[in-house]
Amino acid sequence: MHKIPVTVITGFLGAGKTTLIRHLLQNNQGRRVAVMVNEFGEVGIDGDLLKSCQTCDDNPNDNIVELTNGCLCCTVQEEFLPTMQKLLERRQQLDCMLIETSGLALPKPLVQAFRWPEIRNGATVDGVITVVDGFAIARGRLVADLDALTAQRQADPNLEHETPIEELFEDQLACADLVLLTKTDLISEIELEKIINWLKTQLRSTVKIVTCADGQISPDVLLGFNAAVEDNLASRPSHHDHEEEHDHDEEINSVQFCLDSPVDARILTQRLKELVAREEIYRVKGFVNVAHKPMRMVLQGVGDRFDSFFDRPWQSTETRQTRLVFIGRSLDSQRIEQALTRVC
Repeated sequence: MHKIPVTVITGFLGAGKTTLIRHLLQNNQGRRVAVMVNEFGEVGIDGDLLKSCQTCDDNPNDNIVELTNGCLCCTVQEEFLPTMQKLLERRQQLDCMLIETSGLALPKPLVQAFRWPEIRNGATVDGVITVVDGFAIARGRLVADLDALTAQRQADPNLEHETPIEELFEDQLACADLVLLTKTDLISEIELEKIINWLKTQLRSTVKIVTCADGQISPDVLLGFNAAVEDNLASRPSHHDHEEEHDHDEEINSVQFCLDSPVDARILTQRLKELVAREEIYRVKGFVNVAHKPMRMVLQGVGDRFDSFFDRPWQSTETRQTRLVFIGRSLDSQRIEQALTRVC
């Protein structure tokens, strides 16, 4: 029996992983694709968004499996194994698999799971794609100045230091077979050249950097590495190679906001920008019930930049409701609710 080639798609929150997978599903070129989504947050926004895509599979609900109880590298001995076993039972009906990790996940522990006998005989890691937000890097966010961010963390005794975001990013780069630099349409050619040159200093010489906008890239570029990554981990160092466990920054949490009444999209976006200016919010995403519109609006935000589009009509069987997930540091649900309640 053939092994299912698995592509692991990793990257920081808001880098564009879900947009990329959505594009791959809509342009699968006849491939029968299984998708495993790992979502950090109680509301599975990414899973819902992917399920709205048209795929070649007759049962998209079975073809998309969402894990919601933490990062894949932490739940890998619990929910991940039975999920993989379920998918492997139908591997003759699949051509490949995509695994989208949480923005807080370390890719290497996930890849190591493919050495387990229960998985090894049925699947192999074809390649690791690390998605990097070019616009964020150009604006000096997250990893543009590691020394400054590290110093800021160390100066605050209330912060956890076990897994800094900088180390997560470095581990994601170290495990990559290809780096996909997104949102390059939002930066200048000079900025792009500087970012690519900097990334080259962080990557193994064999790792290629590919640019894209809105996830628009041929599946042939991302699939078919045949890297068998699980057998080649020694060349992919991690900050956590000598640790039996790792802890996420406990200050990072997710908060959900729900509102039944229709909202004014313009006012909502303005309130969100004001909220981001006051709170340490890394990512906002969800669905919006826009007043006087029959279509559901998808809203995604990183920093003070928000993008939106209408993806499909509201279905008669679902409740028209605004559902947003906020991911950030020490977020308080009451403060967020107070800031957004009056957006009608």
